[in-house]
Amino acid sequence: MKADIGLIGLAVMGRNLVLNMNEHGFTVAVFNRTVSKVDEFLAGPAAGTSILGAHSLVELVDALKKPCRVMLMVQAGPVVDSFIELLLPLLSPGDIIIDGGNSLFSDTNRRTRDLAGKGILFVGCGISGGEEGARRGPSIMPGGNPEAWPHVRDIFQAIAAKVDGAPCCEWVGEEGAGHFVKMVHNGIEYGDMQLIGEAYDFMGRGLGMAIGEIQSAFSRWNTGVLDSYLMEISAEILKRKDDDGTPLVDKILDTAGQKGTGKWTAINALDLGVPLTIIGEAVLARGLSTLKDQRMKAAAIFPSSFFLAGDDVEGFVDAVHDALYASKIISYAQGYMLMCQAAKEYGWQLNYGGIALMWRGGCIIRSAFLGNIKEAFVQDPGLENLLFNDFFRDAILTAQAGWRRVVAKAVELGIPIPAFSSALAYFDGYRSERLPANLLQAQRDYFGAHTYERIDRPRGEFFHTDWIGKGR
Repeated sequence: MKADIGLIGLAVMGRNLVLNMNEHGFTVAVFNRTVSKVDEFLAGPAAGTSILGAHSLVELVDALKKPCRVMLMVQAGPVVDSFIELLLPLLSPGDIIIDGGNSLFSDTNRRTRDLAGKGILFVGCGISGGEEGARRGPSIMPGGNPEAWPHVRDIFQAIAAKVDGAPCCEWVGEEGAGHFVKMVHNGIEYGDMQLIGEAYDFMGRGLGMAIGEIQSAFSRWNTGVLDSYLMEISAEILKRKDDDGTPLVDKILDTAGQKGTGKWTAINALDLGVPLTIIGEAVLARGLSTLKDQRMKAAAIFPSSFFLAGDDVEGFVDAVHDALYASKIISYAQGYMLMCQAAKEYGWQLNYGGIALMWRGGCIIRSAFLGNIKEAFVQDPGLENLLFNDFFRDAILTAQAGWRRVVAKAVELGIPIPAFSSALAYFDGYRSERLPANLLQAQRDYFGAHTYERIDRPRGEFFHTDWIGKGR
């Protein structure tokens, strides 16, 4: 019996994807660099299935139907390249290599082009949903060589999450487009997590609410416009008690890790000149959290004059809800701006509404208003910013007062809310007809003769002033 697809890398994500594929009727051959893990997998979770074990790459490729489809679930970077080099002598023109890890999109660009020259079709495939998503149905974002899509579509769409019967998987675009969209997904994930954390912190320190009260608010919010996977699990986390009966979250050290995809998103936004302020602040906030020892010293030097926000706790809770909703909209708006700019820069044809549908199920940032994002791009495929859509415009206008109230009070209380406040600053800057960049441009012309444009002359005409003057 020949296998439909081969998979290399039997860590948690790889194992669960294999079991998912097998459950949907596909025969999978598996290989792992530590070969003993193949036998452990076949004797354990894969016992009694049609999954085939391979103890070498030659054995793996020999077990596959033509064209061969080999999926890599290995560490991003040089490990992917090393496996590609090992596979190349074993494959024939028309065979397919799929990278399902969190690879940098520019690496996928390079691999797609290089392998096309050798007759091999390459797919860079973003996969979101964690280990549970991989097992039960992830969001899958494939890109790369479009000739490969007909050969992998059935498998990917079968194992993907389904919303209203539609798979959360569709072809994203050329070269590294799939991994780019996954990178932006992860950046939005960073922003969402930071925003929820700031809401939790403000409600606890600013409003004096107990963990149970915050948990109740989060659970209630998860039934409305803030319905999302991250809100759902945040409410679940706040319910969990430690062995002594106290909230477990209070026992967790306040230093956050990161694997780099959020940083990649922020760096790419800087490269393309897109103001991705929330995701940038979310990445930097994680960096600040790691300075625990320094923060402890600073707290002793600069003691807080902290006091509670006042008696109107219920009103402030509603304001926090609105601030979270408005900031979340801004985060998605910024993420979509980045994808739009990247499509122009790299020559990709991205289906923005389709991307929203891929994110509706299985992935970490799945949330209620992704359907509204889809509708926004159906109404206007050339939409420049989600804020120009009626639904999101009205939502921002409704939430604006509470948003401002929370940001102002947090500043007054000395509670850091970098994501909330940067979202509001972006919104105020975006809706400003005039910004102080005129002075900035004059400064640049003064010290570097960088020139400037004038408001009373056509765009594209540049001027320089001798600011210092003759004889000075």
